Amino acid sequence: MRLCAVPCLVVFLTASLVQVHAQSVAGWSKVNAGTMAWLHSVFFLDQNRGWIVGSKGAFLTTRDGGSTWQQKTSVTTDVLRDIYFIDEQNGWVVCEKNIYELKEKDDPRTYLMQTTDGGEHWKRIDIKDIDVDMRLLRAVFTRGGRGWVFGEYGSIYTTRDAGVNWTRLQSPTRHLLLGGIFVDDDRGWLVGAGATIIQTADGGDTWHVSKLPQAIEKAVRFSATSFVDNRLGWAVGSGGSIYRTVNGGRTWQMQNSGVSADLFDVKFLDALEGWAVGAEGTIIYTNDGGLHWSSQPSGTGHPLERIFLTDRTHGWAVGFGGTVVTYVRTQSPALQK
Repeated sequence: MRLCAVPCLVVFLTASLVQVHAQSVAGWSKVNAGTMAWLHSVFFLDQNRGWIVGSKGAFLTTRDGGSTWQQKTSVTTDVLRDIYFIDEQNGWVVCEKNIYELKEKDDPRTYLMQTTDGGEHWKRIDIKDIDVDMRLLRAVFTRGGRGWVFGEYGSIYTTRDAGVNWTRLQSPTRHLLLGGIFVDDDRGWLVGAGATIIQTADGGDTWHVSKLPQAIEKAVRFSATSFVDNRLGWAVGSGGSIYRTVNGGRTWQMQNSGVSADLFDVKFLDALEGWAVGAEGTIIYTNDGGLHWSSQPSGTGHPLERIFLTDRTHGWAVGFGGTVVTYVRTQSPALQK
């Protein structure tokens, strides 16, 4: 027994350390948000305060990091496509009316809602001279109040006064635009169907079409893009497609995602660490700039449409069927190489 004491102690301590390590790396877990709506967008100001929007006026708020969600029922019953805040008080929601509920021929299908008191109250903002049948899907803003909304037929509208007035920009594409990002008031990228990636260096006054590898053809439908500065960025889309640029979007190179499911959103925290989500509950992670990606358990088989990260340790993803998954960690997920 005395001879076994040390080896047994080593085995016991090793097993204990493995258990502690396993507990210290938290993964994605599903949260009951109290809705079955199709959730289209999520936005957090910090680790505690956030919003989720979706179909049939689904409008959820949290002040405890998503542990519990409260439904706001007085905003609208229309589809809420996107939500974006530039600070604690000022935010916007992109709204879409059901085509069968339009009351008049000139009633626009898309409108915005704006808050100036942190989401307590919202007012409708109509975009002047918009095509009444136009569907705008996404919005991005800068902290200075410059903003862009975009969607069908390559349509892009911009505001220079925090959403009070909107003007239509000339677009180089007629394809559906599904995702975008601006790193400042001038430099931005939008992506969409038909392998579309367009970029601007003057706030959208002029746009340039990015050069893509011939092998991509036009089959890829890009859904989202993420840039960490004015040169390094990624775009994701159908069939597990991921492309990276190191020169501001002039050229793009394909990366191997390791999955075949459509990817709907991507977020990078820096030049190395990023996440992407998509169909069939897909969540993939990289900590080497996308050279290697690993699949992460999501706890759901439903499509995940959007992901939001406040930092390396807190994240949320939302999607079909009222799906909300949350992430808290103290160590980096392992990469399966």
